[in-house]
Amino acid sequence: MSTSRYERLVRQTQADARIPAVTAALHRTDRPLWTFEVGTSGDPDRALDADTRFRIGSVTKTFTAVLVLQCRDDGLLDLDDPVGAHLPVPAHGELTVARLLSHTAGIAREPYGDVWDTMSLPDASRLLADLARVERVLPPGRRFHYSNLGFSLLGELVARLRGGTWAEVLGERILRPLGLTATTVERPDRAAVGYLVDAYSDHARPEPPTDFGAVSPAAQLWSTASDLARWAAYLADPVSLDPAADLLDHATLDEMRWPRTVSEETSWHTGFGLGLIVAPRPGERWTTHVGHDGAMPGFLASAFGRRGGTGTPAGCGAAVLGSSGTAAELLDLSHALLAATVEHDPVDIAAWRPGPPAPERYRSVLGRWWGEGFEYVFSWRAAGLQARAAEDPPGKPPAVFVPVDGQPDVLRTVSGREAGELLRLTRDPAGTVVRLHWATYRFTRGQETFDGVSPSSPTPSGTCR
Repeated sequence: MSTSRYERLVRQTQADARIPAVTAALHRTDRPLWTFEVGTSGDPDRALDADTRFRIGSVTKTFTAVLVLQCRDDGLLDLDDPVGAHLPVPAHGELTVARLLSHTAGIAREPYGDVWDTMSLPDASRLLADLARVERVLPPGRRFHYSNLGFSLLGELVARLRGGTWAEVLGERILRPLGLTATTVERPDRAAVGYLVDAYSDHARPEPPTDFGAVSPAAQLWSTASDLARWAAYLADPVSLDPAADLLDHATLDEMRWPRTVSEETSWHTGFGLGLIVAPRPGERWTTHVGHDGAMPGFLASAFGRRGGTGTPAGCGAAVLGSSGTAAELLDLSHALLAATVEHDPVDIAAWRPGPPAPERYRSVLGRWWGEGFEYVFSWRAAGLQARAAEDPPGKPPAVFVPVDGQPDVLRTVSGREAGELLRLTRDPAGTVVRLHWATYRFTRGQETFDGVSPSSPTPSGTCR
């Protein structure tokens, strides 16, 4: 499709929200990378282009979260570990890694002191020492409460476990392996100027430069829209960008995307996983956008990848960066670009091709089964056994099974309904599967009561009818 539709979305947002500079990118594996920028960088010696760097604020947290999960997968920590098991903290050491990642620890939002007033950010030693004066604002696990302090602690935890600084570990374990060469901790030469735009005139005043010290793991990074669109695509669909799972196990990304809490009690439009925002798309079944927004003095950023839904291509991610700290309209633009690419340029429809038959061992499993009074359909798709409720709407992901090692008639549910539970096959003397037990519930070829009688059988006299 013509990219003019995307350009118009960006131009409209830049003009309506009065943003000095906006840069946007759209990543998908089946199309060339799309980038666009409008406005001025604020640097008279450098024009705004796709290589201009912007601050990305709290999008930084997604990088820190992946570093933490890498530590977990390498056996260096457990998500239920208290942070005090890894850091010499004078207080709040009982807060767990998982609660810090999901913003449910109840710890104060910021380090001790009026850091956003003084703009004097602590180094690591002061950050830890000042925990003795930091308030616990909510009981752990009570509800969502956003905390830059929590992610600062996680960044220091990663640094100590890996034996380097957070910045060194980030470069070694994420930025270089994934080719994010334009993402840096320090302010680069090709940096946009961040502004506060006057609400009552067209004047824009530059915000002061800031370095976030030990709070860097929560908000420090600079990047380009193209780097962040690639990163967002990875978070949503790691198989397409890292098929060998060199960066992180794909199942771990699934774990990070699973919502642990919601951001609002009465409006469940946004959830938080392990360091990731999970945003279901209104009116689009089985579709979510995964990523994060960011804000820093003079800058706003948004980077999200798209999962599920009809027409979504592999590796679909969008990022939008702006040089105004108050233009909240910009935060919707990455979502609008993702929706536009699917609506107006959906993924090409691949021709269906016949495949090999199901293995003989599982052929008698295929077809319709009944459990708990409901009908299910078991099928062999993509070289694996799957199941879905007969009344499931189109697009709902099925349950997927894999055999347990050494027990071909016992399978583990690896995704979908009853994930983690076992499916056991019972065979007759001829080897035909005649009964299933899924999560211990009995499944039969015909509908049966829980005591194994067909509902069409006569009801015994003296019982309820």
